[in-house]
Amino acid sequence: MTAPHPDGAGSNPPPTSEQTPTPSDRPVRTAAFFDLDKTVIAKSSTLAFSKPFFDQGLINRRTVLKSAYAQFLFLMSGADHDQMERMRSYITNMCTGWDVEQVKSIVRETLHDVVNPLVFAEAAELIADHKLCGRDVVVVSASGEEIVAPIARALGATHAMATRMVVEDGKYTGEIAFYCYGEGKVEAIRQLAAREGYALEHCYAYSDSITDLPMLEAVGHPTVVNPDRALRKEALARGWPILTFSRPVSLRDRIPAPSGAAVATSAAVAFSALAAGALTYSLLRRFAL
Repeated sequence: MTAPHPDGAGSNPPPTSEQTPTPSDRPVRTAAFFDLDKTVIAKSSTLAFSKPFFDQGLINRRTVLKSAYAQFLFLMSGADHDQMERMRSYITNMCTGWDVEQVKSIVRETLHDVVNPLVFAEAAELIADHKLCGRDVVVVSASGEEIVAPIARALGATHAMATRMVVEDGKYTGEIAFYCYGEGKVEAIRQLAAREGYALEHCYAYSDSITDLPMLEAVGHPTVVNPDRALRKEALARGWPILTFSRPVSLRDRIPAPSGAAVATSAAVAFSALAAGALTYSLLRRFAL
């Protein structure tokens, strides 16, 4: 379905930022916070680079197959809190020692081919509507900042907040400096709101996953998009709007030719992709036995 205008998303839409004065007669600054995977894009951003990494010898065929299977499972059911925490632990082991420059080189050569027909048309329209209303647009994702930032720029977002990996002596240590997940997302949102002057009670948030319930609760106007079963239940109980996005469109024309900075911002989440894929596959096989 086509996404409604942001000011029509809730049953009692607030006035636009220009119409909501503060006691000092200044307009309230507001933002719309978007989760990325299955909310703005149709797939998991963290599973996108498995083939080019396989081609360059960083991973084996078994990992590629597990990642593809995990992508299918993610599209069908998403991931709960326990799975996400296990993914975090698995990532720290898998990426240790990977050479940053090699990863950057692979991403530089394959960025446009890998990140192509992913963005939901409805999400792009909703983002444009929020911008027309004078709101900032913020992409908030548990995926690595190396891939979230260029996608956010391609969408015209104002800010991107994502997981940050630790690098020492040109290699990934396997440690995570900041995990942008669950309460971590809320922490990042509140820090950004304090810095930018956003009034969170007038802000919007969009997500598909029950793991983003804290982010949705942090704003005055939460909306669920393509929700998993648990989040749909919460949304129905709380009377939150539920949207269905189903029309992915090509990113090829939205992403500019990658600069050096863009390439640097498009690497480490690839390995978190593979880690997530391998872990989800093994966990669900274990649960099924």
